[in-house]
Amino acid sequence: MAMLNIEYRHREQVRRTEDVRRGTEGMKDYLSGLVSEMRSAKISAEFIDGAAPDGDENKVLINGRDIRDILDGLKIIFPEDDEVCDDLAPKMVVFGRPTLHWNRQYIEDIPDILMKNAISKAYSEL
Repeated sequence: MAMLNIEYRHREQVRRTEDVRRGTEGMKDYLSGLVSEMRSAKISAEFIDGAAPDGDENKVLINGRDIRDILDGLKIIFPEDDEVCDDLAPKMVVFGRPTLHWNRQYIEDIPDILMKNAISKAYSEL
C-alpha cells in the first residue's frame, strides 16, 4: 500500500496573527489532525515533525516534495451554485479574508482547501 508522508519542517517559531492562520504549534496540530482523518479513512499516512536545516524556511513536504511545488500550476475551482432557484436562495455572508488568500511568506498561513488539494494531488500520483 502507498504511504503519504507529511513532514512539517520548521525552525522559525511563527505566531498566529491576522496575517497568519496558524502558529507553529497550531500547524503541528492541524497536520496531525489531517493525518488522523486520513488514517481513519484507511489511507496510509504519517506525520513527521522535524527541524528545518539552518537558514531554511519553514515548509511542508509531502513524500519529499515541497507543497509549493505540488500546488504549482494546480487550478482550484469551486463548485458552482445551484442555479435552479437562484433568486430564492439565501446568500451566505462571509467575513474575513478570502478563502484562497495565502501569505506565501508563511507556510502556516496556507488555506485548508489548498492543503487538501496538495495532499489529493500527491496521493493521486502514488
